[in-house]
Amino acid sequence: MKAKIYITLKNGVLDPQGKAIEGSLGHLGFDGVTNVRQGKFIEVELNESDIQTAEKKVDDMCKKLLANTVIENYSFEVEAA
Repeated sequence: MKAKIYITLKNGVLDPQGKAIEGSLGHLGFDGVTNVRQGKFIEVELNESDIQTAEKKVDDMCKKLLANTVIENYSFEVEAA
């Protein structure tokens, strides 16, 4: 199984890296770009045959290590490799 995990800052949490990207895009001539938010993308391969077991493991990974659930949201997709 392969999991694709998306982690983003929650709304209302300041995103200085997103602001820096937004400013750089403006300097490069990409006008009209606003509210840039950055995040993380993580791929994980799991030696599981049951999708529900794999989803439970990925959810636990996110809660325990990959995402700071105080300031970050996460979502994921699990698919057969």
